[in-house]
Amino acid sequence: MTYALDTNMIIHLLRGTISVRDKRDEIVAQGDKIVIPQYVNYEMVRGFLCNPAPAKEKIYQSLCSAYSFGEINEDVFKRGAEIYADLWKKRFTVDDADILIAAFCMVNNYTLVTDNIKHFGVIDGLTFENWV
Repeated sequence: MTYALDTNMIIHLLRGTISVRDKRDEIVAQGDKIVIPQYVNYEMVRGFLCNPAPAKEKIYQSLCSAYSFGEINEDVFKRGAEIYADLWKKRFTVDDADILIAAFCMVNNYTLVTDNIKHFGVIDGLTFENWV
């Protein structure tokens, strides 16, 4: 199984949230993969540029070395547009960033790891877990 980390899960890892760290270690020990969606990387880099935190950025760089980055391609954009249209019909509003992260997971059959259940919980067909 492959797990994709949402930005808030990476922040939990940087803060040392024990439940998130332990679950991550369990996942890695059982041989499952962890990826960081490209859009999540963008959000992390943007955050460090706006609010420098050298110690946390160094930890983040080690995470980037340990895990692969997931590509956002044309299939992801197409699935994202479908998700947006479905949510629009249901009168739900979800940020484009979250839609693209969800679409990335759905196209690749990954499980999203997030504690943003409010946004991701309204997206039909998305598999997600909350490690917090």
